[in-house]
Amino acid sequence: MPLIAYLHAAALAQLHDVSLVIGTPSEGSVRRASGPFRTIEVVRMPKLERFYEWCLRRIFRYNFASQALTAFGYPFSLAFEWYAWRQLRQRISTGEFDVVLRILPTTAVQPSPFAFFLRKGPIPFVIGPINGGLPFVQGFRQAENQKEWISGLRGLYRYLPFARSTYRCAAAILAASSHTYSEFAAYSHKLFFIPENGIGRQLFTNEPCKREPRTKLEFIFVGGLIPCKACDLALRASASLVKKDLASFNIFGDGPERGRLEELARSLGIEQNVSFHGWVSHAEVLERLKSADVMVFPSVRDFGAGVVFEALASGVVPVVADFGGPGDIVHSDVGYKIALTNENDFVTQMEKVLTELVHNPKLLERLRQQGVAYALENLTWDAKARAVTRVLNWVLQRGPKPDFTPPKILATKIGSPSKNQCQAQEA
Repeated sequence: MPLIAYLHAAALAQLHDVSLVIGTPSEGSVRRASGPFRTIEVVRMPKLERFYEWCLRRIFRYNFASQALTAFGYPFSLAFEWYAWRQLRQRISTGEFDVVLRILPTTAVQPSPFAFFLRKGPIPFVIGPINGGLPFVQGFRQAENQKEWISGLRGLYRYLPFARSTYRCAAAILAASSHTYSEFAAYSHKLFFIPENGIGRQLFTNEPCKREPRTKLEFIFVGGLIPCKACDLALRASASLVKKDLASFNIFGDGPERGRLEELARSLGIEQNVSFHGWVSHAEVLERLKSADVMVFPSVRDFGAGVVFEALASGVVPVVADFGGPGDIVHSDVGYKIALTNENDFVTQMEKVLTELVHNPKLLERLRQQGVAYALENLTWDAKARAVTRVLNWVLQRGPKPDFTPPKILATKIGSPSKNQCQAQEA
């Protein structure tokens, strides 16, 4: 079970009686975590689980970012929910539960039969936060180099079994990004924007966040060194400042692009002030964020932006691409987001922003303080659980409808289906 899904569920369990339904592979780690759940329901599919694990290891080599793996997981997801339905339907029908909330998978292309099973009640079905489907931006080699052969087939998910009924019969849909929100705008009467990620309150300390101005800033990049993370754009944008010894650059992460990036640093003449640390523990990343000043994160295809959440909570000013998760989270009071026009223009605009931050310590400190306050109020798991609770209360007719619209309103599809179509149509 992905950590973000567990933390989301655990935060909800602080507010409600939550029964967490998981598969056998997650059972050990979930029980050891001792979350505040009412019950932990384990769905056992031994033969299917062994086959999936073998394929994950031998064929996909644990590449969880692969879109082919997402497609491969579809029948296993359906099987899991079918077994879960068989295991729990008697308890559902007797009124033990108030609502079903499906938080995994987060990808929008894997439908849920639960919505169809519950189309006539007795309890509502809610899905999300769902994410995914970001287009590959034009004019950036980094995005094109990440494209898979299966990328062009994504739209076919709409024709899979249960694809239509999942969203038609859901009582509410939680969308984790502006792009996903726009994709499901036909269901605007029950659609809510809630980010995918969150942060723990332990990231915040009682110590003042204010840092003493210094002549040399510390830039930081955290992420896989793969094409779509676009670390090369970060190096190019920061090169003039790093070369003048006005900033240093620490890069945490590894991947197939590392050799090319090290060569780029040498060609830019900044290798003495750029450090490649490779993969380090999450605890070490959080510790290094505390001493950094600016996160340079030009990823051209990023869904959840978890590292940006952590940067804001740590008092690091984010400079990101205005796209996907980072573009939804960062705003002008806490950082900068750069429009994805083309590579050269993007680098030029990012360089201007970094130069301004280097030469304006008061601005840097103001953004830092505002970023920490913003993260504490809006980006914690507690805040996310409260937001989801407001949606669930609306679904259960226990509270008003919350206004959770995305920060960016993108082009949307026209034609909202009737709220009463669900029972009249098949999956």
